[in-house]
Amino acid sequence: MQNKQKTLNLLGLAQRAGKLATGFDAVKLALNKNQVKLIFIGSDVSQNTKDKLAFLLRKKKIETIKIFSSQEITQALGKERKLVAVTDSGFSKAIKKNLNEGV
Repeated sequence: MQNKQKTLNLLGLAQRAGKLATGFDAVKLALNKNQVKLIFIGSDVSQNTKDKLAFLLRKKKIETIKIFSSQEITQALGKERKLVAVTDSGFSKAIKKNLNEGV
């Protein structure tokens, strides 16, 4: 559980550093510019949102993390969000490493 909190803290830090695209439209734009390194999607989002995201990711090899609820993502960022893309490779590597240590 501690690694999950560290991951959420890293997500908040990435936001403060300006290394996130938040919300569906911003994530879509970042995907089109090939800036996305990692995606967080709330575990409780609608099937419609999941389908739209799957369509956008159909030919891209980007890891999607679904272990956090929308509420947890919202708390980490301080604003309501269900879909977040990390656009910095350094933050992406740190988050992946932290999540892999918890497994």
